Amino acid sequence: MIENLPLYISLLFGCTTIATLLLLVWTIKNSTSEKTRKSANYIAIVSIVWLVIQAVLSWNNVYNTNTDAFPPKIILSGILPVICSVIVVFSTSKGRQFIDNLPLKNLTYLHVVRIPVELVLYWLFLNKTIPQIMTFEGTNFDILAGISSLFIAYFAFEKKLLNLNLVLIWNIISLGLLLNIVVTAMLSAPSPIQKIAFEQPNIAILYFPFCWLPTFIVPIVLFSHLVAIRKLVLRTKSL
Repeated sequence: MIENLPLYISLLFGCTTIATLLLLVWTIKNSTSEKTRKSANYIAIVSIVWLVIQAVLSWNNVYNTNTDAFPPKIILSGILPVICSVIVVFSTSKGRQFIDNLPLKNLTYLHVVRIPVELVLYWLFLNKTIPQIMTFEGTNFDILAGISSLFIAYFAFEKKLLNLNLVLIWNIISLGLLLNIVVTAMLSAPSPIQKIAFEQPNIAILYFPFCWLPTFIVPIVLFSHLVAIRKLVLRTKSL
């Protein structure tokens, strides 16, 4: 763990990670497909195992040592496997059947986790473990996606006052906000590909529990956007 970091920051981030997992399971269990609902417990177990693996790797300083290695170890052992999993889901018939049965309302509410994530990032900046550019005081406006997700989900799916084309536009814009901070985080982390923030690099993601941000939370948020965009585009084409 990061030395001298206030405990409440790690605790809030740990709770946010758990909330992300619970929201993912909640989304799956609210599917109209019984087959999809039955996969919820399996996915929860796999996710917990993955979180434990990442915790062990970061706790044993695998990610924060030899940062000159290429590709960066956190990408090779933490990010690449989940990205490959997402690709497999979207490229197989069973995977597409699974994602097409996920409810849009729940997928949208899931993005609320981006609010506490952004608060944690701001506190990490104040404690000099990430650069200012990664916060809402810099060029990271991802918190807007988290806040607006509550309104989009409520007015589009609870009250049915918003056109689904607007939900599609929101997903595309919010995906852009996510990709913006992902690129910024990668380019500011200590590695051969670091290009910015040398005076205060992004070291937090190399330590427990913040390694869960790029290896779990971000992939889940990305997955939720991609699924929603696919469902909304297919719906538009079918009209």
